[in-house]
Amino acid sequence: MQDTEKFNKKLPNQEIDYFKIGKILLSRWYWVAGTVLICMGIAKVYLWVTPKMYATSATLKFEEKKSEIPDFASSGFTTNDRNRIQSEQYVIQSNQLLLRAIRKMDYRISFYLSGRLRTTDAYPDKPLDIEFVNLDTLNFFRGNITFKAINQHTYNLSYPAGSKTIQKNYAYNNPVTIGPTTFTIKRRDGMANNTIYIFKFNAPEDFLGRVKGGLRTQEALKNSNIISLFENDLNPVFAADALNRIMEEYLIYDREQKTKSASQIIKFIDRQLSYLSDSVKSSEKSLQDYKQRKKIVNVSTASESVLAKSKDLESQRSILKMQLMSIDQLKEKLINEQDNANINFDLSGALDPLLGGILSTFNGLLSEKATLIKTFNPNSRPIKDIDKQIIQIKVAALANVNSTRETIVKNMTYLDSQSKTIDQQIAALPVAERDVISLQRNFDVNDKVYSFLSEKKIDAQISSSAILPGASIVDRAQPNFGPIGPNEQQINRNAIIAGLAIGLGIIILIRLLNPYIYDKETVESLTTIPIIGVIRKFPASLDEDNSQLLALSKPRSVFAESVRSVRTNLNFLASEKDSKVICITSEVAGEGKSFVAVNLSSTLALINKKVVLIGADLRRSRIHRTFRVPNDVGLSNYLANQASITDIIHHSEVEDLDFIISGPVPPNPSELLHSHKMHELIAELKTMYDIIIIDTAPIGLVSDSIPLIRVSDINVFVIRSGKSKYYAATVPQRIAHEYHLDNTVIVLNAFEEDLLHSRYYTTKFTGESYGTRYYYYSDYSGYTSSGYYVDEEEKKWWHIKRWLKL
Repeated sequence: MQDTEKFNKKLPNQEIDYFKIGKILLSRWYWVAGTVLICMGIAKVYLWVTPKMYATSATLKFEEKKSEIPDFASSGFTTNDRNRIQSEQYVIQSNQLLLRAIRKMDYRISFYLSGRLRTTDAYPDKPLDIEFVNLDTLNFFRGNITFKAINQHTYNLSYPAGSKTIQKNYAYNNPVTIGPTTFTIKRRDGMANNTIYIFKFNAPEDFLGRVKGGLRTQEALKNSNIISLFENDLNPVFAADALNRIMEEYLIYDREQKTKSASQIIKFIDRQLSYLSDSVKSSEKSLQDYKQRKKIVNVSTASESVLAKSKDLESQRSILKMQLMSIDQLKEKLINEQDNANINFDLSGALDPLLGGILSTFNGLLSEKATLIKTFNPNSRPIKDIDKQIIQIKVAALANVNSTRETIVKNMTYLDSQSKTIDQQIAALPVAERDVISLQRNFDVNDKVYSFLSEKKIDAQISSSAILPGASIVDRAQPNFGPIGPNEQQINRNAIIAGLAIGLGIIILIRLLNPYIYDKETVESLTTIPIIGVIRKFPASLDEDNSQLLALSKPRSVFAESVRSVRTNLNFLASEKDSKVICITSEVAGEGKSFVAVNLSSTLALINKKVVLIGADLRRSRIHRTFRVPNDVGLSNYLANQASITDIIHHSEVEDLDFIISGPVPPNPSELLHSHKMHELIAELKTMYDIIIIDTAPIGLVSDSIPLIRVSDINVFVIRSGKSKYYAATVPQRIAHEYHLDNTVIVLNAFEEDLLHSRYYTTKFTGESYGTRYYYYSDYSGYTSSGYYVDEEEKKWWHIKRWLKL
């Protein structure tokens, strides 16, 4: 046995076969095609049931438009353009502005068209003429109402009421009351019977989420003063109308903010004028009554001179008092950090010109903080930095305001001192003239201040009307009837990619979860025990007992040739022996050891070898069924000294092939096989036969086969493709190592060409691992149609049963 004495224990080299990887992935191409078709079908259904999304866009340009009229009421908003654009984007998307825009739209009633899958917004169409008789804008019916035309005079309405649905018939033009809402429906010409519409009453807040969710703003160009506005909605006309109303309301809102300072001036002057109007009338009436009562027509020239001086001083003092009030209001705004802290007016020219610039910077910092606070938390570094700047500007502004206030107070003190001198001159006049001068002075002062304030009010109104918005609409939104979503091309592309990924993923997953051995490369990667052949799976169906000798029944089949290949390699093993003992076993039952033993025996008998097949599986033998003989007397009887050797040998229909059945199941099968009687049987059979084949019990289940393995010349371990697990390939090497055997070989049984489970490595029988323990054999993959074999035609890909094969 020179060919089985020494061998290299190192596993053979295996290299990745990339071409085989591709063949493996394509072996179940119809799975991949199926998953792609399924995903494409899902994509089509999704596109069918998903409503189309439309988008419209508009452009807004920010610019400071200057009026030709001096704008002393300007807000002083001069932050840098970038910060301003960011701030105004937040303003445009604010709830307050969006609600103002929605109120300018036709929002009160929504109409919908009912379809098979979904309802469609009919905006801007109004298929029904509905007029409200009684509508409380805060408390009205908010459920969906379904309208169905019955005939020219009546219609049906259905609406939810709690857990019920109420249906009633109504006449056109008659009031309908649903909950707290009363309305009428007028019939339109051309409306067909059974026409169905759905309508709903709304408040502006009902559209807020819809408009805000679809609104998006961004800079048209980097570092430019132009922004693009986008509105996405299921209704393209609604999207365009909403975007146009938003831009229009923003321009109005921006102008209102810019005229806020002028409005404050006008309100302040109105309050002063309201007070002075009564004072002027009262002082005028008092003067006239006194002159009539004292019968005084005119006062002396001296009195007129004193009156003029007194009137001028009192007028200046009144104006300073009002300016002092304005300064105090400004100071309060600065302390409270109120936005739009501006100078109401400068009546005397005493204010510091630098104060306007300081206030502009202050307002800008407040606006910038309002923008940053939406992104950063109050304790973040940017907020702390801008708070520090605000404090510095506030301190400078308050210092300037306090200085200005002290100047005004000093001026008022000076005017008070001058007034005392005039009062002394008045006291020297006659009593009648003194009283007239006092009354005349009050009247003239009030009248002069009243006229002055009236002029300032007109100036403020003119300035306010001349203020322009800080932005202009470049492009108005137009309905875009080309949908932006769902993206049909992208979804179909993703469906194809997903289908390919799922199909290939299933193939990979099945391979990863597979615990079974399918090909010789897998066996070669797990053990150094050589493989002497691969027996192909028999192409036809087998009877329950495998009674036909398949290698003989189909001698020109690939299966028969594969059995002959094993027979050839067995002949070269233990060639120095005149009579060979071949033990055939496996790890567990069902791996085909008896099947292999029967077919090897029949093929060996065909080459003029006298062969005897022993059924040594005393627990569960099937040899008697294969040869269709009763299992009354067999090996167990001989080992128990109940029969002679001639009693247990049976002759088969094949010349030179005899067999010994197992016999009745004994209570001690392992002990019988270990007995000296078994050794005597093998010794005697060697004198009678060239080859003794022993079909033993599975070595992984019972120990019955161990004594037979140790006395055999060749031990054949059967691994069944698709049945034996990875662990089975390591069993023969462990047995050979434990019992110091060097005569163990492997036969891969029932091999069927299936790339799905084949190993993507190719064994390389060269180099350091190449030795005498490797035998030539073939698995006959790809050769069935070569013309050398007569087999049934392989099933084509269009056989559906093949698709489901794992």
